[in-house]
Amino acid sequence: MTALLIVVHILVSIILVLSVLLQSGKAADLASAFGAQGSQTAFGIRGSATFLAKMTTAAAVMFMITSLALAIVYSQGSSSEVSDVAKEAAKMEQKTGNDKSQAPATAQPAAESATTAPQSQDTKTTKK
Repeated sequence: MTALLIVVHILVSIILVLSVLLQSGKAADLASAFGAQGSQTAFGIRGSATFLAKMTTAAAVMFMITSLALAIVYSQGSSSEVSDVAKEAAKMEQKTGNDKSQAPATAQPAAESATTAPQSQDTKTTKK
């Protein structure tokens, strides 16, 4: 289903780009700047442009629909795919023995006598 949507989306986007590029602008002829009908008088003023305009509109609508459909499909599938990846990673950690729940114990603190400095005896002699 997703692959079909992607293929349709790509085809619609190509058709949309081509239909936009094939259309001539409103001021395409020099004669249209002076108010003349220009070189497209065989089909009327806007006769040939209506097919391209309708094709562009249809392609734009299809592009929006396929974009929304792809967004919905990927948003629904992303949560399950993420959980599947997490499950696979947990399985791999258990197989290799790198499970975080079996982390090595922390080192015990050394005895107090080793960490404290020895108390010095008062070597001063007091004279009377």
